[in-house]
Amino acid sequence: MDLAELVGLRPTPCAGLLVTLTQRCPLSCAHCSTASTMAGDEPTARQLLDFVDSFTVEDRPELMLLTGGEPLLRPALVVELAALARRSGTRTALLSGMFFARQARLPDRIRAAVTALDHFSASIDAFHEREVPRTDVFRALRAVLAEGVPVSLHVTGTGPADPYLADLTADVRRTFGGHVPMLVNEVRAVGRAAGWAGAGRAPAPDGRPLPCAMAAWPVIAQDGAVLACCNQDTVDRRPVPPHLLLGHIARDGWADVRRRSLAGPALRMLRAVGPGHLYARYGDLADCTGYCSGCRALGEHPGVLAAAERDGAGPVGELLDLQAAHSQREAGPAALVRRFGSPRYADLVTLPGGAPR
Repeated sequence: MDLAELVGLRPTPCAGLLVTLTQRCPLSCAHCSTASTMAGDEPTARQLLDFVDSFTVEDRPELMLLTGGEPLLRPALVVELAALARRSGTRTALLSGMFFARQARLPDRIRAAVTALDHFSASIDAFHEREVPRTDVFRALRAVLAEGVPVSLHVTGTGPADPYLADLTADVRRTFGGHVPMLVNEVRAVGRAAGWAGAGRAPAPDGRPLPCAMAAWPVIAQDGAVLACCNQDTVDRRPVPPHLLLGHIARDGWADVRRRSLAGPALRMLRAVGPGHLYARYGDLADCTGYCSGCRALGEHPGVLAAAERDGAGPVGELLDLQAAHSQREAGPAALVRRFGSPRYADLVTLPGGAPR
């Protein structure tokens, strides 16, 4: 599975499942969106295994993406979850901060976890490089490629003109012959970066329809709650805004979560037109303080939320949802990255995976 296929699935409701395997991490990157430490919380292994065991051949996500924190702090669980998912036809990808790359060879437990995957992604940026040198990351990626597992890099910079991004992306292409695709993002003011990063380049909603692909895949949070949104501020917020809560892995299986996500009228409208358009159409656009913050605050504007639930119900709401997903898929993975990541480097997501020449 290559990175372009993974990103291409992102707009399709319930095509993927994001799993916070742990909020623990041995690194202390200054920009960490989850502000992870070794004291972080994590779902129980039993609850995660039971939830993934609820996948069936007829009803499953296409992809399960394991993240953290550092998911490879639980390598045996990665192996078990990937095996369970594969039994139903679900593929597994994982995003790692590469703490283990400082060792000269892949530790046996890490190797077992990585070879259980269908795709392996490594985070690298100026902040990670202070913790794990680039040469170590590249050496570990070669070892993963040698095992036959497709790899990619998740790269973060301070903006399109960041010289680090130009240097790193050129170095990756030179080192791996264009066979390691990259998803390039820009630092956001969330997590550990909340106190120093800028607000980002996202413009304030202007009322036009702007579909939300980030509400397409359910997210298992560190406490086992299942949310409809992967925005970190939303994932960490308690109580969860009711219109974004899909359940809990202690009591719900995949079929319950998928049904609530696909049939939720407000979620359909958020995915189809975005929160700004809902405020503009059903209330006052001035009440929408931002794209994601406005979505989280929908419950504070009952008239807007009620109208979205009314119009998102039934066949019309379902059709709007399907059409929005179809349009974003047709635009391709690079178009999605231009919107949610770094536009200047969006085409790097389509580089071919596989062994370097």
